[in-house]
Formats: sequence, structure tokens, C-alpha cells
Amino acid sequence: MSDFPKDIYTEPSNVDVRTLNNLGPLGPMAGVWEGTRGLDIKPKADGPRKQAFHERIELQPIDPVTNGPQLFYGLRYNIFITKPNQVKTYHEQLGYWLWEPATGNIIQTLAIPRGQIAMAVGQAGPDDKSFELVARRESEHWGIRSNPFLDHAFNTVEYRIKVTINEDGTWGYEEDTVMMIRGKEEPFHHLDRNLLHKVAEATPNPLAR
Repeated sequence: MSDFPKDIYTEPSNVDVRTLNNLGPLGPMAGVWEGTRGLDIKPKADGPRKQAFHERIELQPIDPVTNGPQLFYGLRYNIFITKPNQVKTYHEQLGYWLWEPATGNIIQTLAIPRGQIAMAVGQAGPDDKSFELVARRESEHWGIRSNPFLDHAFNTVEYRIKVTINEDGTWGYEEDTVMMIRGKEEPFHHLDRNLLHKVAEATPNPLAR
């Protein structure tokens, strides 16, 4: 049984078009950010390897989204990561951060150009400064899907991200992507973290302009 309403069609009447005012705990993340002290711990044939990286992430508000009575406010994001002193993209990622005021759910969707997608979920209050989201391969809803080679060689079984909003206006994250690597018995924790500084304000969503 679910707590969903019987009426699955009628949209809420209290939608505020000003997304930037309604993002709850995601509000401080809106804008354009850069981080120059990122650290990636990745798998290699000879064992874990550390890699420094530079990151630019743009999080822009989208218009409110409804699924019948369900209401989301959200941010569209693009992430571009390079190694220090290199131009070639080291990592790229696209997706959405969504806030559901009625439930306190935070959802992150992500897609990377390795043939992999995921959707993670967590819970937070509107003024919380720290929250954690999780996706698991076996989950029917908050899951991970990979192309056949990745499932064969680097099977991602869990993705976890913890976000911390700091008093000085910065924010940071710690990610743990758990993989079962072919030929290894123990899971590998692919770790990433960075601290982000704002370089530009967010642009209001189309309906709010």
C-alpha cells in the first residue's frame, strides 16, 4: 500500500513559479561553481590511484514540475571536470536535483557518457545544511543502470553522495561509488570529493522572468 492520493490527475493549486524561492535545502546550491582541490580515488590494475581534479558545475532552476498532484522544484546541472593543466574532459555529468516539499524527498538524477545512468534519493528538511542520497543497483525505483561492459567489468552496486552547505557560502560533496570489479572479491569504493566556490549567480527559471 502507498500513501498516494486516489486522484492521480489533479495538479496542486499552490504552485509558485519562482523556483529559486522554493528549493528547500537545494537553494544554496543554485548558481555556477568551481572547485580546484577535487580528489578522485579510482581503480587501476595495480590498485587504487589518487587523481586531483578541477571542477565547474552549473546548477540552474527549472520551472516547477508536476506529476498530477506531485510537485517538484529543481535545478538542472552540468558538471565538467578536468585534470590540472589539461584541457581534455576528465569527467562530464548531466542531470537534475529535485526537491519535493510535500515529502522532504531530494532526488538526484545523473547521466554520464560511459553508458551509465542513476537516480538517488534522500530526505531533508527545508533548512537542512547536510543531506545524503543513495542509489542501489537492485532498487526498483532508486537504481543504477549500466551498459553491458560496465556490468561485466566494473559492476556498480551502490552510489552515495553526501552534500554539506557551509556557513561561508561554499558547499562540498563526498561521493562513494561502490563497484564489484571483475577478478576481485572485495568491493571497491571509488571516492570523489570537492569544495565548491560560487563564481556566478543562478539565472531565474523561464516562468519567473
